[in-house]
Amino acid sequence: MQDSQPSKAAAFYELTKPGIVVYVTITAGVGAFVGSRGSLELWLAFHTMFGTGITTAGALALNQYTERDADSMMMRTRGRPIPSGRLSPISALYFSQALLLSGLAYLTLNVSWLPAAIAAFSAVIYQGVYTPLKSRSYGATLAGGVPGALPTLIGWSAATGTLEPAGFALFGITYLWQLPHVLALAWMLREDYRLVGFKLIPRGGGRIIGMHMVTATAALLPTVVSPSILGYTGVWYLAGALIATTYFLWVTINAARNMTSAAARKVFQTSLLYHPVLLGLMLFDTIRL
Repeated sequence: MQDSQPSKAAAFYELTKPGIVVYVTITAGVGAFVGSRGSLELWLAFHTMFGTGITTAGALALNQYTERDADSMMMRTRGRPIPSGRLSPISALYFSQALLLSGLAYLTLNVSWLPAAIAAFSAVIYQGVYTPLKSRSYGATLAGGVPGALPTLIGWSAATGTLEPAGFALFGITYLWQLPHVLALAWMLREDYRLVGFKLIPRGGGRIIGMHMVTATAALLPTVVSPSILGYTGVWYLAGALIATTYFLWVTINAARNMTSAAARKVFQTSLLYHPVLLGLMLFDTIRL
């Protein structure tokens, strides 16, 4: 009995997908830093990142509640807290709702209404559009990139009080980056997804998927330069972003020629490095006014 409470606490923690939460909070923080032109106050950074983190944790936990039946069928997810029996569905539902609402209230009270509204919109798209579309259409992958990229605008609006072209440029970078990232993962897990009827990859097999990867990555080339064109980042960011994006594009082109699981894994691993590199370059080379 002494182990039951720590085990349950660990299960609730796992339900929030903490690795994703941390990355989302960092993305929101970078968006706020660039939007402030490097003059972001520490308290605002903390409130923005903390509120975004709680809201994201709630949305991710709620998604696991919604997809608990599908999770129980897939090898990759059957060990998650709900399908494994470590948490009851009802306790996961109450926990996720409490986190989500608390995060939105925290952002509203400690930052402003606009980032809270964007965070709420992100949760609605994630739960109300992306999740039900997964079993119906490849459009789920395209829609799922929206909540994944909105943390940039949460951070931007927290720092500036508004939405501006440069903020949408950061949104576009994050959105386009996700497409080859998610498609590569979906190709590697295609048997699991087929088992539960998830349609996260376009019809036509590996060649078509490769074309979608290449198209999204090629679109990144003009998009990554926009923060510098708009005067928010300098030449170090610009040079580094172009080099990183060119390499990413080369990897996706090679994968498209022969879409094997190994090629998809190479795209996925490259994507895991690519976006953090861009965020680091933004932090290093934001132009201060």
